[in-house]
Amino acid sequence: MEHLDEISVEELQDALDNVDGKKPTQRLLAAIAYKNGVTQTELSEWYDVQRRTIYSWLTRLDTDESLERAVSDDKRTGRKRKLSESQQEKFEETVHEPPEEVGIDAPAWTPALAQEYLEETYGVEYSIPSCRRLLKEAGLSYQKPRRSAAEADDNEQEAFHEKLKKSGGKWTPP
Repeated sequence: MEHLDEISVEELQDALDNVDGKKPTQRLLAAIAYKNGVTQTELSEWYDVQRRTIYSWLTRLDTDESLERAVSDDKRTGRKRKLSESQQEKFEETVHEPPEEVGIDAPAWTPALAQEYLEETYGVEYSIPSCRRLLKEAGLSYQKPRRSAAEADDNEQEAFHEKLKKSGGKWTPP
């Protein structure tokens, strides 16, 4: 065998007991099968991946680090945020107030309104879906207009209609 000469099946099985997640488990099971005589070509068919992927799984185990660490992927941080932490906090504070507080003539925050505000205030461009995510991260939730019960008294109905007019089915603080 070209790979895993220094590692026993028992060591691989012990590592299997200590890992979480689909990929690390898959990689260790493939290594155990390989140690038991299954070819890389057969493994690639079993796991529906290219033979090169199986080769990579096996070579990553030829290392000095623990098997659990070797089969696990490193954390991926993702793309850097467009807003700084302080800008993000300021934006979140802003959207918890009505748009009128920052000079925008609108009853409630919408993703399009947030998009426009972010571009004008911070000079950053966000897509509408990203603005939805930012509003959700700020603790706002989408409020759909609902009918009030016909039995409600006139004051309750009037309060409901006033609230509905203000939100217009937009993003509002809870």
